Amino acid sequence: MLKIGITGNIGSGKTTVSKIFEVLEIPVFYADNAAKKVMAEDTVLIAAIKSSFGAEAYFKDGTLNRKHIASVVFNDETRLAKLNSIVHPAVFRAFDTWVGQMKNAPYVIKEAALLFESSSYQMCDYSVMVTAPLELRMQRVIQRDGLTRTEVESRNARQFSQEKKVQLANYVIRNDDTELVIPQVLELHRQFLSLI
Repeated sequence: MLKIGITGNIGSGKTTVSKIFEVLEIPVFYADNAAKKVMAEDTVLIAAIKSSFGAEAYFKDGTLNRKHIASVVFNDETRLAKLNSIVHPAVFRAFDTWVGQMKNAPYVIKEAALLFESSSYQMCDYSVMVTAPLELRMQRVIQRDGLTRTEVESRNARQFSQEKKVQLANYVIRNDDTELVIPQVLELHRQFLSLI
């Protein structure tokens, strides 16, 4: 089955693009949602997180203590890399399992903010990068999430640059309010169907 990775830096609109593919009846695997799920359900992963970040990484009821994890990794690249090295393989396994369940789809999409950073693009046949100018992305995230500009800049700095991702991607969708997104998605959909 053809697997397409979709990514984009914070505020680029990768989720919006993925939702358009869903309207076209293409199944989408949202890596961030899957990460939250496996961190709550995968017993091997939970044990590894507790071992690396302390028992306080989870509340007594078994839910993840996001504030604790965030406080540990926020300004510590080494600890963040450690967390990612534990979580990403579990998400990869979840993606493989999910793909195995998508019997009737012509192709599937994996939406992941860290598609290139996590090397999960290697699990995909093609990759799509959603782009938008930095200032527009900043405005979108500040409005959507109520974050400060500094917080958005900090999150953006943890990702590869947009330019680097464009070089790594097979396809680019421009979501900059100068070009309509839906026709770009329809054209990619047509191309992906022709590859099957």
